Amino acid sequence: MTIDWRYTVEENLGILSVAGYLGPDAVHRFSGAIGWALARGTGPVVVDLTELRSWSAEGQLAITEAAHRLAEAGRSLELAAIPADGSLVPAGDCPPIPVHADLAAALAAHRAGHGEQAEGRHEWRTTGWPTGGQAGG
Repeated sequence: MTIDWRYTVEENLGILSVAGYLGPDAVHRFSGAIGWALARGTGPVVVDLTELRSWSAEGQLAITEAAHRLAEAGRSLELAAIPADGSLVPAGDCPPIPVHADLAAALAAHRAGHGEQAEGRHEWRTTGWPTGGQAGG
């Protein structure tokens, strides 16, 4: 099992929504999505885990590695809606990873109008990501 993702840039904020299971088989795909975010945006990246079913220890490690990659590029990583069955325990040398209760709280922290067709908004997604808006389970 793997993940699907959608990356949206709104003004100076990237939103990487991830659906599925972030396990050992999906780590490479998640890393690729982070590379996509690095190449196509600026500012913080909020990883929206609303549609993530679960994650493994390898998946959590991929999150901390993504935080390092983004920090090296002068950007930060934040999480929204972490899975109920897991907690993120970053390594001691990991950049801070703010955790928001949900995507709305993350966007409110950045005062971004998510869902509006803002000028300059761009979106990319994997072919498995539903086109009707929210991911379904």
